Amino acid sequence: MADVNTIYDFSQRGKRAVITGGASGIGNAVARAFAQRGAKVAIIDMNPDIEKAAADISPDVMAVKADITKTGEIDCALDKIAGRFGGIDVLCNIAGVGQSVSAEEISEGEWDNIVSVNMTALFFMCQRAGRYMIEQGTGGKIINMASQAGIVGLDMHVCYGATKAAVINITKTLAVEWGKYGITVNSVSPTVIMTPMSIKHWSGERGDNLKKLIPMGRFGTVEEAAACFVYLASDAANLITGENLVIDGGYTIQ
Repeated sequence: MADVNTIYDFSQRGKRAVITGGASGIGNAVARAFAQRGAKVAIIDMNPDIEKAAADISPDVMAVKADITKTGEIDCALDKIAGRFGGIDVLCNIAGVGQSVSAEEISEGEWDNIVSVNMTALFFMCQRAGRYMIEQGTGGKIINMASQAGIVGLDMHVCYGATKAAVINITKTLAVEWGKYGITVNSVSPTVIMTPMSIKHWSGERGDNLKKLIPMGRFGTVEEAAACFVYLASDAANLITGENLVIDGGYTIQ
């Protein structure tokens, strides 16, 4: 049974957390939030500035440059992290690529890239980190980045939406399989979160039109998204698994 004070402050003290896409955007905000709450944090990213991004959070944050679309690089990255931290307790799968291409125009190459990063790489990160958690025998937390686009149709997002729907189902299936090991698996489905990637797709009139369909009338911040990952990784969420936490200002309730 978790300590009441630990539950109420959403502490990550003593936890060993791996965050993909941690060099920028939501991943960076999540890494910062975990570090501030006492976790040992490692970020995995292809960004050439990953070392600086890690140092800007804390000198104690570990930076591992890796291409997670290659299972060999996933294995090497997790081996390094587990070797330094002594294990892995939390995986936040945030790395992803966006799309703003119509269904009639998307190319096979674009399709394959989005599927490779958003769905296939995410699953194999879960699989590899899950193996560590199972072997440790102390449970664990996996939180995957999904999207409102995985719940409803979104213009110009046919492949992106398909991968995010897959993420939600992967999450539910892994929750069923790994509950017996004390591993919880959940996903987070935000509306547009204002990062450099989303600004490219949702600035100007297009973004203004989407905000009109959101009851709260705005997009989200990286801090609001990070808070969801912290909650789901905390002891407060020990009985929550297989769920998709939607943070979309009410967009998908209509």
